[in-house]
Amino acid sequence: MTISSEGAAHKIAQFPALRDNYGFLLHDPASGSTAAIDTPEVEPIVAALEENNWKLTHILNTHHHVDHTGGNQELKTKFPGVVVVGPRSEMRKIRGGVDVPVEGSDRILVGSLELDIIDVGGHTAGHIAYYSPVARACFVGDAIFPLGCGRMFEGTPPQFYSSLQRLMALPDETQLYCAHEYAEANAKFAATVELDNEALFERIDFIKELRANGQPTVPTTVSLEKRTNPFVRIEPARRALGLPLDAQPHDVFAEIRRRKDDF
Repeated sequence: MTISSEGAAHKIAQFPALRDNYGFLLHDPASGSTAAIDTPEVEPIVAALEENNWKLTHILNTHHHVDHTGGNQELKTKFPGVVVVGPRSEMRKIRGGVDVPVEGSDRILVGSLELDIIDVGGHTAGHIAYYSPVARACFVGDAIFPLGCGRMFEGTPPQFYSSLQRLMALPDETQLYCAHEYAEANAKFAATVELDNEALFERIDFIKELRANGQPTVPTTVSLEKRTNPFVRIEPARRALGLPLDAQPHDVFAEIRRRKDDF
């Protein structure tokens, strides 16, 4: 476990879970409230709580997939009174239910920390992200990854493209807490899209170095993804892939996603 971000008003703990997931805890020192962002695996969540002497008060689910919600019920049993927040349109798919259903443009509190809900549907239809302006952090689940984005299981290209644009509209310094370690695989594909992007290839070298030393590539930042992630660099990708000039941005996105799926 590492404390990946810390300020007077917040602390964020990050730790590995399952095969390639990351778990996160967001702590409000003023109130003692602590939220688990998704619940991929109970044991590392409890270990991180105990290491920091924090008590779990909230679970913030980004979407309904079991590697994000599988620990909800056990954690609610271990920590009576825990409040589960989750996407309104997916609440019936989350085992154990949702206490506070939310959707894009809503706002919640974890203690004194305000979190804005961002609609990032695409990977699943109702996927949401949790953005803390104070912490300059956004917990994005499987919406975006270093050099990539989630598979489009339920959403549509226009929906997913718009979701990524909402994330890219956040301040450049915003840290994006992604739920999986996929950077090396994403880098191999990204290298086939923009062959002349110097920033991309510098980043790929850095990713290789991080992973060789057992270090995470998460969190990333909005700025870094704007400069290197083909899924949000629509115009450079359009030119690099030889797609028609009159193709809609979401159609370019869909073609990049198709090529990644087949890669």
